[in-house]
Amino acid sequence: MVSKTLSRRGFLSRSALVGCSLAASPLMTPVSFAAAPGDNRLVVIILRGGMDGLDVVQPYGDPAFAALRGGPRPGTADGPIDLDGYFALHPALGPLLPMWRQGQLGFVHAVSTPYRDKRSHFDGQDLLEAGIPDLSGGLSRDGWLNRLLQHYPGLHSETAYAIGQENMAVIDGPAPVSRWSPEADLALTPQAVRLARRVMQDDPAFAAAMTQALALAESDGDAVAAPGGFDQMMSMVAEDRQNARKGNAETRIASFAADRLRGDSRIATFSINGWDTHEQQARNLGKALDRLARTILDLKEGLGDSVWNRTTVMAMTEFGRTARLNGTQGTDHGTGGLMILAGGAVRGGRVVSDWPGLSEADLYDRRDLMPTRDVRAHAGWILRSLYGLDTGLIENVVFPGLDLGTDPRLLL
Repeated sequence: MVSKTLSRRGFLSRSALVGCSLAASPLMTPVSFAAAPGDNRLVVIILRGGMDGLDVVQPYGDPAFAALRGGPRPGTADGPIDLDGYFALHPALGPLLPMWRQGQLGFVHAVSTPYRDKRSHFDGQDLLEAGIPDLSGGLSRDGWLNRLLQHYPGLHSETAYAIGQENMAVIDGPAPVSRWSPEADLALTPQAVRLARRVMQDDPAFAAAMTQALALAESDGDAVAAPGGFDQMMSMVAEDRQNARKGNAETRIASFAADRLRGDSRIATFSINGWDTHEQQARNLGKALDRLARTILDLKEGLGDSVWNRTTVMAMTEFGRTARLNGTQGTDHGTGGLMILAGGAVRGGRVVSDWPGLSEADLYDRRDLMPTRDVRAHAGWILRSLYGLDTGLIENVVFPGLDLGTDPRLLL
């Protein structure tokens, strides 16, 4: 008779060989089915590559903007969409305009992390996701979402999800979280599913974890068990790979996030790439914004009105870009950037900013949008509004060294 320990190890090894989903992380982490306290939901989207906030929400009312960027004015063909007489929305985000009118879409302009001058994507993203003031002070590199979770009452492995193939450092740390990726689906023969259940049946903790892992793997609409046996299982694996290549990952991520947030989960985080627009920004930024708009719309539809009304979507990027276009009609790494907020919990329909101006003397290092406030302060006030955290905890633990400053009242 094979020992229980060896059988479990054998199952895990075989699962890996057939592409067993890393979505089955409950196999590795403590599992609880207790419901989390509170009804508020938070979705944090990391926009990797340094999004150009000056193009996304264009300050056309600033007298220096036209000379820096040119381009069509609001109201012209393919031009930006006027928001408030001073700022205009990139046309690729036009599908989100109804949210703006309903007060469910807002922006925070001219903000950044404390990162300055070195202009490295890697360091910028590390600093953004760690939520610390610098990378040289020996501070913990745990993600600020994980430090929040360490003070979340009733925390369990379903409370928070990291979704997608990218490592989400913003949620890394000792607090338990779950992970799922549409590129790593689970497909097994029915015999393998039965064998897995038998192997786990004598250990309640492993059996519960197994049940949850299978349910999690099927929650994206794809059945785990292939009734046609080995050939069908391999066909399912090939189909999963083909879907991943079709580039619909954001749709599947948004659908999965909405499904979990309708249940016991309260926090989800994932990233969207494609914001590093050194060349032909008009074309490349439009594609990235189109994916972002579809992701937010998919989230809204998947959550339904009752959950959407308690949801805050917070999209952040590591830095902004240069105020002037370069010789290839792109922009280079800059400083001041933009935070995007969406959701029924947001006090939207406005651009929040201490606008610094765009004359050359007003620019940071005479080349970038001047950041006028720490983007972590806005994230901190959102966390305080959502979870009632003490301001000292936010300033000293979640975002060490942060001065929250005045409450911008970003949520209802």
